[in-house]
Amino acid sequence: MKITRMSVYHVDLPLEYPYWLSGGRLKFETLDATLVKVETDAGLTGWGEGTPWGHTYVPAHGPGIRAGLQTMAPFILGLDPRRVLDVERAMDLALPGHLYAKSPVDMACWDIAGQAAGMTIADLLGGGSRTRRPIASSVGTKTAEETREVMARYRDRGYTAHSVKIGGDVDRDIERIRDVESHRPEGEIILYDVNRSWTRQQALRVMQATEDLRVMFEQPCETLDDIAAIRPLHRAPVSVDETLVTLQDAVRVAHDGLAEVFGIKLNRVGGLTKAARMRDVALSHGIDMFVMATGGSVLADTEALHLAATIPDANCHAVWACQDMLTVDIAGGRGPRNLDGHLHLPEAPGLGVAPDEDALGSPGAVYV
Repeated sequence: MKITRMSVYHVDLPLEYPYWLSGGRLKFETLDATLVKVETDAGLTGWGEGTPWGHTYVPAHGPGIRAGLQTMAPFILGLDPRRVLDVERAMDLALPGHLYAKSPVDMACWDIAGQAAGMTIADLLGGGSRTRRPIASSVGTKTAEETREVMARYRDRGYTAHSVKIGGDVDRDIERIRDVESHRPEGEIILYDVNRSWTRQQALRVMQATEDLRVMFEQPCETLDDIAAIRPLHRAPVSVDETLVTLQDAVRVAHDGLAEVFGIKLNRVGGLTKAARMRDVALSHGIDMFVMATGGSVLADTEALHLAATIPDANCHAVWACQDMLTVDIAGGRGPRNLDGHLHLPEAPGLGVAPDEDALGSPGAVYV
């Protein structure tokens, strides 16, 4: 089997509500999505998606994905998509770095490999749990009152896991954390996501002031060096995601004891192939996980769900999904959807969902 054609689509995905990252630093209203259709001489077709969370969040942006695909296409065509390691190496040689540009191709290859084997991607990866996974909401930086309103809206949809964005103002952060904890139902999962916006002293002030609440913080500082520097000075559990980009990052965090939780974002780390290695590092060091698409449609959410299904139930806290935040649906209601705040693994071979091509328009580029 060989890859004979790769079509690249650019799609704007409007958000239902404007979104502010932690500290109110960034506001955006539309996601820049890239969909990739990979066709083979065996008649099998795979789909991949790369949708960064805005252009200014981390070093990843929609136009960069499409430029990277143009660079890598000559090295991908002619390869067997079932040999995902061969495709991975070809992309890494053709374009060092730029992991976010490689993720949609990796996803499409796993989709084809699963279809060829008659297995879901999760099962092809070694075994997929059918336990439904909680969906984590994403609550942008807001006042305490607005935070209550947004969380109530998600709770009405069945959500029991939330990522609450904080950062930028120490007193306000402490107030919001205490307010959220005051109306937190029993058993609900809440992650306070700083998105790197605290300095070391700000992180310590908030983390020490809320020690009695025993809450978890995600990415409290800009770098792993910052997190390491303040690690002995607080008792709060920590999750890392923005600084979890490469396998080397995962090994350092595990070896140095910098975090209790990995937030694995598939587009950021380069796709399922590379993310599965991080999963294994986490499991071998007793580190739990959240699994997430960086953003995007039900296709990206489904990819995250397949990886989450390969993690033992006790070690996978939740899957962040973006589809409920969008005003458009490029897959006509197909694929895993929110059922009482959870996603259920599809049983169809491969990814288990494909977009409506009519909803995508004409491809912006075709490589043969």
